[in-house]
Amino acid sequence: MKPRLMPEPFRSKMIEPLSLPCRSTREAVLKTSQYNMFQLKSRDVYLDLLTDSGTGAMSKEQWAAMMNGDEAYAGANSFFNLKKAVQELLGFDHVIPTHQGRGAEHVVFGSLAQPGDVIPMNMPFDTTRAHIFHAGARPLSCVVDEAFQPGLDAPFKGNVDLGKLELVLAQHPRQRIPLIMVTVTNNSGGGQPVSLENLQACARMARARGIPLFLDAARMAENAWFIQQREPSCKDLSCAQILRRMMDCADAITVSCKKDALVNIGGLVATRTEALYYQLAPRTILFEGYLSYGGLAGRDLEALACGLREMVDEEYLAHRVAQVGYLGDQLSEVGVPVLRPVGGHAVFIDASAFLPHIPRRYYPADVLSIEVYREGAIRGVGLGALAFEETDLSTGEKIPPQLELYRLAVPRRAYSNHHMDYVAQMVAAVYQRRNSIRYGLKLARESPVPGLAHFVAQLEPVEL
Repeated sequence: MKPRLMPEPFRSKMIEPLSLPCRSTREAVLKTSQYNMFQLKSRDVYLDLLTDSGTGAMSKEQWAAMMNGDEAYAGANSFFNLKKAVQELLGFDHVIPTHQGRGAEHVVFGSLAQPGDVIPMNMPFDTTRAHIFHAGARPLSCVVDEAFQPGLDAPFKGNVDLGKLELVLAQHPRQRIPLIMVTVTNNSGGGQPVSLENLQACARMARARGIPLFLDAARMAENAWFIQQREPSCKDLSCAQILRRMMDCADAITVSCKKDALVNIGGLVATRTEALYYQLAPRTILFEGYLSYGGLAGRDLEALACGLREMVDEEYLAHRVAQVGYLGDQLSEVGVPVLRPVGGHAVFIDASAFLPHIPRRYYPADVLSIEVYREGAIRGVGLGALAFEETDLSTGEKIPPQLELYRLAVPRRAYSNHHMDYVAQMVAAVYQRRNSIRYGLKLARESPVPGLAHFVAQLEPVEL
């Protein structure tokens, strides 16, 4: 009989022990962490699904490559190895390393965006949104309406709605739109992919108006995999070929390399033109480091060059996406309202449907994060009103986002399929007792920086 899920396409060469904290410990640390998952200590977490960013396992080839790290301040051999990998895989000639993805965002938005500008996107994630706000600009979501229907099983719910984008471009002067950005895959909408056809259409619209098209390409390999599996015209192309066609749509990319590129730290900006490269260079040098290291050690650059090549291995990608889907399918089978289809890096649960009796103003996604931790010492994260609500500047009223999601992000090459079984059992147990969860959360302290409340918020339970 064929197994439900194929075994991992790798074997363990080194292990890291895990320990399940007892229930009394879990209760105590919830209080000391002010009920914020970001404030939990790693030692108090059994399975850590807070994020897939920088939490994966590197390969033996990556560890070996690190020994070749050239730590020269300028012109290090390791930088040129990274540049060659970017040129070969992604097709960009001008490469700027950064310490991580938000460093890349700071360089781009701090250099290109001005107060009063607008940035059309499919959907911005938390730090992207915060960097745009910090520059005095506004992100404008142009994602397709299907993105806001959690139960709808559509293949490309990360797509840009071309009509919405056309409207934004018509309503704002060209000089107020420094760039268009498309996130692949679309994390805020549940890790949903963008089709190649949609990217090509966005590129045509951008180029017709002389506006640079940027990709937030943190999960570009997973997006390429979904295109191969779901877009008929691409079914005979390799993921590497599809990835290159995706990149051909863009004038530049920002990348958190802690995701698909399989490193624990690192990011990059890559541009097609020398003019844009030199426009970004001053801020890079000021905040990240010299242009050939960007806040990274030479050994990090070597690991990244290797990881970029490994990320398009199709046997790895097939298991990666299948493992996340396996977790999502198990939850769906017991009635848990999972966002469909399951994304490439995480399972997103519709917290509003899971806990419909908790009003949005009491942050049901974050209540769910507490209850899943309480049940099995599993750390996920709420991505709902606490993370994405906005304030009406005229009334002061809090405006929640359209989706109230709880995310279980799966680190790459780190956990086994049996770990996914345990996660499914614990979430199912919370679902069985969901009607007994009769509290919400209120803010005792929040961040003064828009878009970053969920990172540092101190929360208090409120009986309902």
